[in-house]
Amino acid sequence: MNAIAGRKEPPPGVSNLVGIVLVSHSRELARGLADLASQVAGTEVKVEPAGGGPDGKLGTNGDTVREAIARADSGQGVVVLADLGSSILTVRHLLQGKANGHVRLVDAPFVEGAVAAAVMSSAGQSLEDVAKAAEEARGASKF
Repeated sequence: MNAIAGRKEPPPGVSNLVGIVLVSHSRELARGLADLASQVAGTEVKVEPAGGGPDGKLGTNGDTVREAIARADSGQGVVVLADLGSSILTVRHLLQGKANGHVRLVDAPFVEGAVAAAVMSSAGQSLEDVAKAAEEARGASKF
């Protein structure tokens, strides 16, 4: 038991942190942002990219997103961030009729939201708090 956070520690090698999935039209963008978020938050947080179409060009693919969600899921839930229009539609379509609150598509800025979510996850925060941090990143000033 982690006395500070008041939560049970996972078995060795198993993460009990909220997972993050980054859905982009670009495979490179999704991978690069996943690398950035992982470097900031630490490798304990599962940050999974889901980018590009099945042919390697721009686009989104439901199977790729579904697989990324499965890889990111450690049992504490998964926060999904998407870059533009059809990537959001792809995620919504996947979650339609399967909504159990365990996987959350958040309305958040892609880069800032991903980093905020990963950092909150690394601190052992709940799915609700990780999702909220991603969405609240919209108000972060750069100047």
